[in-house]
Amino acid sequence: MRDNRTRNRALLRHVALPTIFLTVALLGGVRVAGGSGAFLFVAPPLVTLLLAALLLALFARGGTLKVGRWLSAENGTAENVSHALTLAALFFASAQAFNSVLPETGLPRFVLASFFLWTLWQNQFSYFDPRRLLKSLAALFGTAFLVKHVFLASLNQPAEGWVGRLLSAAFEGVTLGALTGPAYADSTGYVSFFALALYVCGLALTPPAPDDEATDDGRAVGLARELKSLTPEERGRVVEVLRSDEGVLRLEGERVSTSTPEAVEASPQTEKEGRG
Repeated sequence: MRDNRTRNRALLRHVALPTIFLTVALLGGVRVAGGSGAFLFVAPPLVTLLLAALLLALFARGGTLKVGRWLSAENGTAENVSHALTLAALFFASAQAFNSVLPETGLPRFVLASFFLWTLWQNQFSYFDPRRLLKSLAALFGTAFLVKHVFLASLNQPAEGWVGRLLSAAFEGVTLGALTGPAYADSTGYVSFFALALYVCGLALTPPAPDDEATDDGRAVGLARELKSLTPEERGRVVEVLRSDEGVLRLEGERVSTSTPEAVEASPQTEKEGRG
């Protein structure tokens, strides 16, 4: 059973995760031309690389990604190279995920890019656990997806439906082409949705460290590594806490043992023997 678990985790780390993130890196820049239906590839702009760097820093700070465990001197050379390629694929997938939801040009692109920058920068100084961080990222990308592929895409077709007529009246006198950028086919939104869903799934499958929860020995080794990174004062505090916890557990165990029916029945007999 442990062999199967180890094999599956190795396939996930070295095959599945790089494939998922490289697919996202490819699909995040794909656009479908509105007239001809030709496939276009948009390279990630500089702002998306900055956003991806901030996001990976947020992963490392929130404990979602322990870089020191992915790239460690205790790992083999081939293992470190494979882990480095996985992290590089994650970086470019993050950049392309931002590229797929950012408008191409104009004021909306500036507003959304500023929103992403401000949110990621503020989160650098707040507490996050891995699950909460993943949920917030899904909500963030979902909001940006709706803005670009639903709201702004409707501006290119102002005469279709009540949403289009409402937007046309709201932006009357504004040059829609300059506001929304180039017009792409509706299938571009489907490609972007699939890329974002695949990206979130890849993040959910990515373990904080390669050997986390692999075996009991792996958990012990991980705990030993974390203890090594502590200062002597912090180690002393850990020992004090463990000793205090053991004392509390012993007291609770003694209370439970004395409150059992056998102990209750034995207590009157003990008192009689003491009186006699």
